[in-house]
Amino acid sequence: MSKVSFEELLNICDDICELLTNPKIWSAGLNPYNLKNQMHYELLKFGVFLADADGELSPEEIEKLREKLSISTNKMSLETLRNREHIPNLYQNTIPAPLKYAVLADAGQKVVNDPYKNQKAQIMLDTYKTFAGFFLSLTSQEPTEPMMQRYTEYSQMLENFLKEYGVFYTSSQKFVQTDNDLAPKNANESKDDSTLEEKLEQFNQMVGLAAVKKEVNSLVNLLRIQKLRKEKGLKNTATSKHMVFSGNPGTGKTTVARILAGIYRDLGILEKGHLVEVDRSGLVKGYLGQTATRVMEVVDEAMGGILFIDEAYTLTVGKSDGDFGQEAVDTLLKAMEDHRDQLVVIVAGYPDLMQEFLNSNPGLQSRFNKFIYFEDYTAEEQIEIMQSMCKAQDYAISDEALAYLRERIDARMRNKPENFANARDVRNLLETMIASQATRLIALENPSQQELLTIELEDAMQAVKDMEL
Repeated sequence: MSKVSFEELLNICDDICELLTNPKIWSAGLNPYNLKNQMHYELLKFGVFLADADGELSPEEIEKLREKLSISTNKMSLETLRNREHIPNLYQNTIPAPLKYAVLADAGQKVVNDPYKNQKAQIMLDTYKTFAGFFLSLTSQEPTEPMMQRYTEYSQMLENFLKEYGVFYTSSQKFVQTDNDLAPKNANESKDDSTLEEKLEQFNQMVGLAAVKKEVNSLVNLLRIQKLRKEKGLKNTATSKHMVFSGNPGTGKTTVARILAGIYRDLGILEKGHLVEVDRSGLVKGYLGQTATRVMEVVDEAMGGILFIDEAYTLTVGKSDGDFGQEAVDTLLKAMEDHRDQLVVIVAGYPDLMQEFLNSNPGLQSRFNKFIYFEDYTAEEQIEIMQSMCKAQDYAISDEALAYLRERIDARMRNKPENFANARDVRNLLETMIASQATRLIALENPSQQELLTIELEDAMQAVKDMEL
């Protein structure tokens, strides 16, 4: 099926609601009725819920929503909607009834010869997301960050509900493709041919990073709505897209920056959507004038994408005669202003040092207004990362080895060394265990496939000893 608009999605939802009101598909006690009208009214409440975050629905806006949703709501019902004191508490953790029935029907495969391939709940979820885009584009003022955050949190809750019952589908799996699923791409600029939704799915499937995911999803949703408003001829407030990523090493900052570059390309914000990663050594040279030239070479390489500067604080610490770090900063600031529509700069490093970096120059503080903090991975998240790495390389860790590693990592988390590096430590530990396993297996005449596959307790213990963990 080709991509569909909100109106078409709503018509499909009407058909789904008709299917779900058929008593033949339910056991005794589950006979929903009037789901069609309820679905439309729930969408109207959703709009009020979003507006409540930081705004107010005018009578004209409510009228547009009613017209869009074909709702003939009486005055008392509208007054109830506009009396929003009860809505946040009652609505933000509530799954709409029509969606609940769709999930139950899909999970139990209640509809025989289902024309929607047991994706009725997915279609309803996509209808909510598409409706939010329409609603946020018609408000008289540009949607604020609290509104976008409320949308992000609520849509994530609905998505998690579908995942819990095993009826959530990624973009490539969907029976009905929406406009949001088919973001335009320039195939000549990147080898990554995944859709915007698939990139977000990849990002949201990363281990841990709950706060980071919340911030990035909220930002992406805001940019999506700005794009939609622009297409409808509405004004948008200019916002800086440069960011500060702070956190310890190995917390996924570079990975998130790379995914974000692709997302920006799909949204039409960046032309190429590639990532150029540098540190001080890639920007600062030994003679006056060389540094500015090198910075502009790097900027030219990153044009149309993201320039990711790791350990950016090293450009400004310990200023002295003969240090050209400040020259790099000054040149970079000018390039960010001259190419603000073609370049996004992300600076990264330890939290305290990054704050010192920003305080070192008023120009830095004005350019970077989005801060995302990457927390350390928990011990259990590090184990999950290790198992994911093992699976990707056709290895498995025995139960005894896994219990031992969990104990050692947990103890290390309670007393973190200065060089603690999160997932980077996990990767190094795994590589050392693989080397230990190879040393053990080489003495065997003909190791079995299972032996080649499995990292045993002695391999883990030897690796921990070698790394002095």
